[in-house]
Amino acid sequence: MKSIAYPAHPVLVVDDDTISLAITHAALRKAGLNNIMTCTDSRQVMALVSQHTVGMVFLDLVMPFTGGEELLETLSRDYPEILVIILTATEEVDTAVRCIKAGAFNYLTKPIDFERLFSTVKNALALQELQQENRALRQSAFSVSLSHPEIFANIITHNPRILQIFHYVESIATTSEPVLITGETGVGKDLIAQAIHALSRRQGPLVAVNVAGLDDTIFSDTLFGHLKGAFTSAERARKGLIEQANSGTLFLDEIGDLTAVSQSKLLRLLQGGDYFPLGSDVPKHSDARIVSATNQDLWRLTKEEKFRKDLNFRLRTHHINIPPLRERLDDIPLLVEHFLAEAATQFGKPGFQASKALLTLLGEYDFPGNIRELRT
Repeated sequence: MKSIAYPAHPVLVVDDDTISLAITHAALRKAGLNNIMTCTDSRQVMALVSQHTVGMVFLDLVMPFTGGEELLETLSRDYPEILVIILTATEEVDTAVRCIKAGAFNYLTKPIDFERLFSTVKNALALQELQQENRALRQSAFSVSLSHPEIFANIITHNPRILQIFHYVESIATTSEPVLITGETGVGKDLIAQAIHALSRRQGPLVAVNVAGLDDTIFSDTLFGHLKGAFTSAERARKGLIEQANSGTLFLDEIGDLTAVSQSKLLRLLQGGDYFPLGSDVPKHSDARIVSATNQDLWRLTKEEKFRKDLNFRLRTHHINIPPLRERLDDIPLLVEHFLAEAATQFGKPGFQASKALLTLLGEYDFPGNIRELRT
């Protein structure tokens, strides 16, 4: 099966030393990237960049024909959106300063230190994600109105940050890349996942599962299904959730709690869309879009070696962070009014308004459980 390209825009590695080139390529693969182009002839760089939508360039500084500094100057002038990371054999401060001034995003010294390369790639992809978000927001600024406000009708807000998220959701919903939704418990991550699916134009269903507390066997059976006889109690074959979500969206909640073995299986699915039902050695393929959510800091878990770096990269091709209620106090009166009206309807009671004193008191509380806590 054809592997899904990551990142979406290829990374170009330019180095006349084939051994050094292979080492850098292997390090990028180890970091979770597979959309990588290589070039040993500096004269071909600009042609490659013009033919492909390159997002990042690893550029050796000392090369025959056209030197790295000359190429950096040309790339910075003609393709300012491309992030250039300089590769140099010696850590010379003057060289680094000169390259940064010329437009380089960062520089790495040879031999390549994997942790520094990983950190540089992480920061570069985060910057590109932010730039993508800013472009989407600038485009939405031309139209204050949402294209599909009805999709967000069940999310009660008039907070500018949440409205920006709505615009961003509209801009990415029809793509096929994974989305990671982060935020504290109770902020409404599931509602954003529902909105992404509703706007996606996908014909299949939205299938949701909370993966917290699932060991590898249960996770695999739940997600990938099993064949008849795969284990003692498997009296008949069962489709997994990923097959049920085909042509639709699979929403994995509490992704930060996934076990190491399950993380490896999910990564394989994200890389090529392939998976194995329990008891089968024949892979199946899914085109379901993966949306995940967590209230944990995946970068912290990665640093603690509790979460795979490459999987973290894959999951956050698009990233949405929902602010907690204490950072959007302007929404509290609107939410209280909505919940009171909802309760009045449910219990057949006349509606009533919250006093200013109550709203003031609520505004002084931190709400660690966010909207879910306010509702209860």
